[in-house]
Amino acid sequence: MNNRMPLRAGIVGFGKIARDEHVPAIARTEGIDLIAVADPAHVTGPVPRYASVETMFAAHPEMDTVILCQPPVARFEAARAALLAGKNVFLEKPPGAAVSEVTLLHELAQERGLTLFAGWHSCWPEPVLQLRAWCAANPPKRIAIRWLEDVRRWHPGQAWIWQTGGFGVFDPGMNALSILTHLLPESIRLIDATLVFPSNRAAPIAASLTMESLYGVPIFAEFDWRQTGPQTWEIVVESESGVRVFSQGGEDAAHTAAESDSALAEDYRMMYRHFVALARARECDVDTAPLQLVADAFMRGRLEQTAPFDD
Repeated sequence: MNNRMPLRAGIVGFGKIARDEHVPAIARTEGIDLIAVADPAHVTGPVPRYASVETMFAAHPEMDTVILCQPPVARFEAARAALLAGKNVFLEKPPGAAVSEVTLLHELAQERGLTLFAGWHSCWPEPVLQLRAWCAANPPKRIAIRWLEDVRRWHPGQAWIWQTGGFGVFDPGMNALSILTHLLPESIRLIDATLVFPSNRAAPIAASLTMESLYGVPIFAEFDWRQTGPQTWEIVVESESGVRVFSQGGEDAAHTAAESDSALAEDYRMMYRHFVALARARECDVDTAPLQLVADAFMRGRLEQTAPFDD
């Protein structure tokens, strides 16, 4: 690509996360322009909309970059088509419905000399970077995660998230796992898990995980979508020299003044600056560690059934 020209990008899947975070971040990032979106729904936006990826590509042969924001079960085919068409790809989290899908896309991007970026937005806040530096200087002895949300508040009417491949409570839980895998330099294995499924759903509403790092650091995580009242996003790291707490990992944008930028907005701008740099260097940044832990939980976890849940 011509490093003096901005990336010409299209978004696939023009839902809430695309409208609220990707569009403003692109608008404020030098080196990338949004020129079209593809979504079968009749939504309006700042650029032309097409009903499919194929029609968007045909209408914009100059497009060299695609941002995929549709549900993860639909993402692989669109990502492969984009890479085969010579386009760079930005994957909204989670990057795919299976680890093998993301691995194949990574191989294809490298083979084609293109950029593939798995965007784990929770890794970018300054408090996470500070905690990572603290962990490097103070090796953790124990880590505990509590990620407790009200699904009716954060994912109203999103039926796909309850279907097979939608991940259920792991959709937000992966935010915590992406922070966890970012904090420690060594790999993490899953030892045990319990997954709680409503009797009328194909994805869990709650989960508890027991994990361990390569060097034996015990790690415990609790995810629950039935939390009402105050929401809890907390990671507690214990070391010989003290305790550090990361909290409020999922800022409530409703409490941010209209004229102010949310912390999440800054995270997305940082990701886009990184993505533009990757594309100019023709490099990839694909972390599958959080997704692998979720896959292991589904593989090894004990399943428990609870009362039906409707939102």
